[in-house]
Amino acid sequence: MWKLHGDGRSPRPGEAVKPDERLSWPRMAGLGAQHVVAMFGATFVFPLVMGLDPNVAIMMSGVATILFLLLVKNKVPSYLGTSASFVGGVVAIRAAGGDSATVTGAILVAGLVLAACGLAIHFLGASIIDKVFPPVVTGAVVMLIGFGLAFVVADVYWPVDPWMALATMAITAVLVVGLKGFLGRIGILLGLIAGFALSWVVDLVFGPRTGADGTSADRVDFSAVGDAAWFGLPEFHGPAFSGSAIVLVLPAVIALIAENIGHVQAVGEMTRTDLKPYVGRAVAADGIATALSTSVGGSPTTTYAENIGVMAATRVYSTLAYYIAAAIAIAFGFVPKFGALIAATPSAVLGGIGVILYGMIGLLGAKIWVEHKVDFAKPLNMVPIGAGILLAIGPVAQPITGDFSLSGIALGTAVVLLGYHLLRPLAKRVEAADRKRAPAEES
Repeated sequence: MWKLHGDGRSPRPGEAVKPDERLSWPRMAGLGAQHVVAMFGATFVFPLVMGLDPNVAIMMSGVATILFLLLVKNKVPSYLGTSASFVGGVVAIRAAGGDSATVTGAILVAGLVLAACGLAIHFLGASIIDKVFPPVVTGAVVMLIGFGLAFVVADVYWPVDPWMALATMAITAVLVVGLKGFLGRIGILLGLIAGFALSWVVDLVFGPRTGADGTSADRVDFSAVGDAAWFGLPEFHGPAFSGSAIVLVLPAVIALIAENIGHVQAVGEMTRTDLKPYVGRAVAADGIATALSTSVGGSPTTTYAENIGVMAATRVYSTLAYYIAAAIAIAFGFVPKFGALIAATPSAVLGGIGVILYGMIGLLGAKIWVEHKVDFAKPLNMVPIGAGILLAIGPVAQPITGDFSLSGIALGTAVVLLGYHLLRPLAKRVEAADRKRAPAEES
C-alpha cells in the first residue's frame, strides 16, 4: 500500500515523503514513536484537567486516528489527540454538579453535530470553504492554534523548572537543525529523550528541584511506574445525557470546524496537495471519532497541531507513521506501567519541546499568508485577525452566560471568523466609495 521512497533512508533533497509512501520499516517505527511522544503530553494532560481517565483517552486516540485515516481515504495524514476546546464547557458542567458520564454524554452529542457539519461541507462542495475560510482567515486559524497553545508552556510546563525547559529547548533545536538524515527526522524524539535523561542526571547530582511554593520534588518521579500494573484495562464508562450540559459544550463545535479546516489546509500547504475535497470528510471523521471515544468514557478528539509540527520538521507525511503511532497508543491502554513511564516525562521537558512544536505551527499560518499574498494594508485583513490571534495567545476569557465562557483558541477563532465576515460588507462599501472618489479627485 505504501511505496518505498527513494532508498528508504530519508527524503530525497528538496522532496518529502508523501502520504502513500514510506521509509524503511525501522525508520517508520521510529517516526511513529515520535508522533506518540508529540501527542502524549496534551492527550494525557487534558483528560486530567477534565476529570477523565487519561488511559482511556490514550487508547481511544489510537482508535480515533485509525478511523479518521480510513474515512479520509489515507489522504490527510494526522493524529487525533484530546481536544482542549471542550475544557471550558466541561469545567462549567462539573461546577454545576455534573459527573464524568454527563460530561462525556454532552461531548458525544457535540461530536455528532460536528459530524453533521462535516457531511454538509462535503456535499455542498469545497468551494464553500473558500467563502467561509479565505486564506487570510485560514492562516489566522492555523497561527492562533499554534500560538494559542503558548499558555500551556507558559503556565503549565515552563514554570515547573525553567532552566531544564530552556536546556531541553536548546538541545532539541540543535538536534533538529544540526542532525542529518534519519536522526534529524526524529530530532524531537531525541530531544525528549535527552531532556528526560538530563533531568534524571541532574536529580542524582544536584538533588531535587525547589518549586515556587518552597517544596522540593524530583524532576523525574518513577513511583507511579512501580505502582502501575503491567497489563490491564482502563476504566471505561457509558455516557449520560443532560440538555443543559449539551448546551454548554456545543459552542466548541465552531472552534473544532475551524481547527480541522486549518489543520487540513496546513497539511495541504506542506504536502503541496489540494486537500479541499477531503475537508468535509476530515471534519465528519473527527466528529464520529469524538462520539465513539466519549461513548466509552474517552475524551473529545481533534487533529493535533503537535503532530503537524513533527511532519513539518521531518518532511515525512506518510500515513503509515500514524497507523504505527495509533497501534502504540492502543497498546498503551493495555499497559498501565508503560503509560506511567511516558507520563513520568518531566513537565519542563514537555515545555521545552512544546515551544518548538507550537511555534512551528504558528509560523505555518504566516506561510499561508505569504504564499497567498494576503494584503495586510487592508484594515479588514488586520483588525479581526490581529484581535483574534491576541485573544487566543492571552488566553482571554469572555463570559457568555453565568456559567459558560469562550476563551483562548475558541474565542480567538470566533473573533477571526465572525469579525472578518461581519466587517467585510462594511469594507466593501468603503472600497467602493474610494473608487468613486478617485476619478473625481483626478478631474
